[in-house]
Amino acid sequence: MKLLLEKVEKALDNIRPYLETDGGDVKVLEITADHIVKLEFVGTCGSCPMSTMTFKAGVEEAIKKAVPEIKAVEAINLTPMDS
Repeated sequence: MKLLLEKVEKALDNIRPYLETDGGDVKVLEITADHIVKLEFVGTCGSCPMSTMTFKAGVEEAIKKAVPEIKAVEAINLTPMDS
C-alpha cells in the first residue's frame, strides 16, 4: 500500500502547482484495500465551484493515468457546481 501511496503522491505532484496557484491543494486521506483513493481538497479548492471540474479533468485523470492499479478516485468534499 505504501508503494501505491508514493505513486499517487507523485502523480499529484504534477498537478499541485496549478492548484497552489489558486491557493489550494489536495490531500490523500486513504487508499482502501480495493484500491480506491480518497482525497480531500484543501485551501481554496475546498470551496471552489470549479473543484468538480478540476477533480474530474485533472486530479482523477492524473492518478488513473499514472497508477493504473487504482480503480476509483473519490473526493470527500467536492463543492457541487451550480446548474
